[in-house]
Amino acid sequence: MISSKQLINITSFALAIAFVGFQSCRKPKDVKEEDMNEWYSGGKQTTFASGTSAFSQPFNGLTQVKESLHDEGDKAFGATFNSDNTQLNHGLGPIFNNQSCGFCHVADGRGKAPMSGELLSSLLLRISIPGQGPHGEPNGVPGFGGQLQQRGIFGVLAEAGVDVSYTESMYQFSGGEPYSLRKPVFTIINPYMAMPAGVMVSARMATPVFGLGLLEAIDESAILTKADENDSDGDGISGKPNYGYDIMSKTVKLGRFGWKAAQPTIMQQSAAAYVEDIGITNLIFQTESCLGQSQYDNKNDDHELGDSTLYAVAYYIKTLAVPGRRNANDPAVKNGKQLFISIGCAKCHTPSHTTASDIAFPELSNQIIYPYTDLLLHDMGTDLADNRPDFKATGSEWRTAPLWGIGLTETVNGHNNFLHDGRARSLTEAIMWHGGEGTASKNNFGNLSNENRAAVIKFLSSL
Repeated sequence: MISSKQLINITSFALAIAFVGFQSCRKPKDVKEEDMNEWYSGGKQTTFASGTSAFSQPFNGLTQVKESLHDEGDKAFGATFNSDNTQLNHGLGPIFNNQSCGFCHVADGRGKAPMSGELLSSLLLRISIPGQGPHGEPNGVPGFGGQLQQRGIFGVLAEAGVDVSYTESMYQFSGGEPYSLRKPVFTIINPYMAMPAGVMVSARMATPVFGLGLLEAIDESAILTKADENDSDGDGISGKPNYGYDIMSKTVKLGRFGWKAAQPTIMQQSAAAYVEDIGITNLIFQTESCLGQSQYDNKNDDHELGDSTLYAVAYYIKTLAVPGRRNANDPAVKNGKQLFISIGCAKCHTPSHTTASDIAFPELSNQIIYPYTDLLLHDMGTDLADNRPDFKATGSEWRTAPLWGIGLTETVNGHNNFLHDGRARSLTEAIMWHGGEGTASKNNFGNLSNENRAAVIKFLSSL
């Protein structure tokens, strides 16, 4: 087991090692050198695994020590927690949503939307009331906090249950081809105590966790140069940064992670998931989410998650490689890419970024990557609005979701559910839900011929 001290000093150790080039990525056959970047979505941290483990590959070129740390984090990410203090991985609850990181982020991928009447598994509800907390965060619901926990350990009441239903509506593309969209309705049922009026609810589906280290490595100034909060260029796109509170540094920082870019670091995102999703206290979140509620066990436990384990899990996520492109030279895929750009999708889904220089972490340093996101907030209109502010994000603003690896969702996770609440059952449906700043691109896509729409989808499926 790697000690906390070793983990904390891993950055210092990295200063003394030379960069080891990537080895497991092989140049695709019959590709011109000038076209190589199209294939290497994660730069040197690209994997060409394309099966069910495509999202779970480690960085290339890790030293033996770093690979060991990644493996420790992998084991912890998949560990199942329980409430028996005599067993390994105890500390579950007393209220929780799931028992393992891997139960939500199956194979390090995307959560699946629940069917009507099905218990939520990889989707949860964030809740709040009007106003803000002391650091600008959403104002938690008295007696419930900021996230609804739908399960409790033996003898402990869950906060509430959730009923899910869908309404279906039919539409037509400009050429007359029919399509349908479904909208979920989430109803909180059987709360353990009465909920106050005016509770705002936001469904959040588990997102893929690969490539996050590369996103964290993009220099803040590079992200902010793409922001245009007041739409000064008049193109209808006004990307806006979100800023979250970093608990460890006690400062406000640029948000990058989560559906509304409210989390500033992988470490804090991981720690928040442990305490809110599983009920596991840790270095960053030291008290149970149910503190002050009747479910609280009044045990002033030490951190239920060891510091070294938290560091290892964050490191594991940080060092997950990105799936490479497939069929990037297919004529239909190339046509789809040009259409994707011409109809305006790339204005928010920015194709490429370059990570910052980092001598302490050369595996992340100076990489040209292709995540297809600007990491900024955009107003997506009333149909997608959750009407729940989150730091500087309004109730209709969402972070541009990265698109890399999206074409492998069905292969890895067995479904094609997209958007924050999983309502879209295909990439086409996801596009046709776009509103607000995405309206023009959605309409442009809808006005394409059936063949050209298929080309756009084929391009997205190659990412």
